[in-house]
Amino acid sequence: MNLHQLSAHKVIDLVSKKKVTAYEIIQDIYDRIDKVDSLVKAFLILNQEDAFRQAKEIDIKLKDGEQPLPLAGVAVAVKDIIVTKGIETTCGSKILKGFYPPYNATVIDKLMKAGAIIIGKTNMDEFAMGSSTENSAFGPTQNPWDLERVSGGSSGGSAAAVAADESFIALGTDTGGSVRQPASFCGVVGLKPTYGRVSRYGLIAYASSLDQIGPITKDVVDCALTMNIIAGHDNKDSTSADLEVPDYLRSCQEGIKNIKIGVPKEYFIKGIDIEVKDAVNKALKVFEKLGAKIEEVSLPHTEYSLPTYYLIATAEASSNLARYDGVQYGYRAKDCKNLSSMYERTRSEGFGKEVKRRIMLGTYALSSGYYDAYYLKAQKVRTLIREDFTQAFNKYDILITPTSPTPAFKLNEKIADPLTMYLSDIYTIPINLAGIPAISLNCGYTKSNLPIGLQIIGKPFEEETILRAAYNFEQNCEIEKRKPEICSIKDKENVE
Repeated sequence: MNLHQLSAHKVIDLVSKKKVTAYEIIQDIYDRIDKVDSLVKAFLILNQEDAFRQAKEIDIKLKDGEQPLPLAGVAVAVKDIIVTKGIETTCGSKILKGFYPPYNATVIDKLMKAGAIIIGKTNMDEFAMGSSTENSAFGPTQNPWDLERVSGGSSGGSAAAVAADESFIALGTDTGGSVRQPASFCGVVGLKPTYGRVSRYGLIAYASSLDQIGPITKDVVDCALTMNIIAGHDNKDSTSADLEVPDYLRSCQEGIKNIKIGVPKEYFIKGIDIEVKDAVNKALKVFEKLGAKIEEVSLPHTEYSLPTYYLIATAEASSNLARYDGVQYGYRAKDCKNLSSMYERTRSEGFGKEVKRRIMLGTYALSSGYYDAYYLKAQKVRTLIREDFTQAFNKYDILITPTSPTPAFKLNEKIADPLTMYLSDIYTIPINLAGIPAISLNCGYTKSNLPIGLQIIGKPFEEETILRAAYNFEQNCEIEKRKPEICSIKDKENVE
């Protein structure tokens, strides 16, 4: 049995029934990583010694008659922007190389308490700034469906690890689409929860009013299962919402007859790939067959979301990244003449081009004489974007859009043109500005066998509704269940 190909909930069932051991599961996962990750490059750091120790402990407890934990034996990969005690955490940046956190993020503690096994840290765009994982200081992650294409970003390593069966579940972070867009490109499920639904304690900040941790999984059931564990109030996080968490798994079992769906017309304009548009339209027909009511809706301020995001996010990044100066931790430039040159050289050498670009944009937007014209105005437009969604949700239960205007693009195709790259997130950014939940799941494939993502957007703190809609679609869409065939360019040439 190829255990690595299973979903997390099937693994849990096998382990709980003692048909397979947690140790065997983890051994199979690392064998899979050994086989394919030299091609995919999803992982930056592996945590093998601790992972096998945790697996042995789970097996001993089960053998002694203890009840299995909710995620017993499930391998989880973690985006390298979420701190893990004693495991190097770099944020995909040279400036944090060699940083070993003295504590765990709250989500890590929750997962481990539930029996999950942290197998390693995944590659990402440096400090989560990018849409392709090409901005990583340690090289790009390749898309398992086509190694000449990007895996998306900034959580590209996490999405690729799940798609390539190198992990059952992965954690990503979503500031402007960084869970959903790579999930779309890699053909897996990615959920961006409502801002405040999942603790941000231990998440190294990019843009504090936008960042949110979310799960990337093989199917919707696994996504709901993970949310049951990681969601909830945290006293260590001042942005955490003190609200009751529903049973997301139970919510999935309900139907969607008479659910009201709005389809924003602004998401189907010039620039959308025709295959993406067709796949989303086919998906809408599935919802109609299930009894949903579908209407067109307008979100009139959508066109302003990109400039609004890149003013707010870069301004917050400028502030958050000021701490990386070579004094307390991380990279420090050598042979500096004085403190000023040490600051300058450390940040010049430690940060990559995209991070420097965004720091400069943010610093400019916050500077004297420009604050009102840029940052303050962006915050006002953000309020208008949020009000668009509020108005739409007065009439509709969920909104449905494409996740990305295109399938995965080729490596190096957009890296030289930042604006073109930024447009990759045009359908996901408004959701972060509004602070609402959204999920991406596969809704078909292009003629070139590239996955296409469907985005379902929900009301604040109603993750159960979008999970229910996603689950019903997944169970009834009749999309062929495909797995990527991972082979190198050399292998392809030999076949041809």
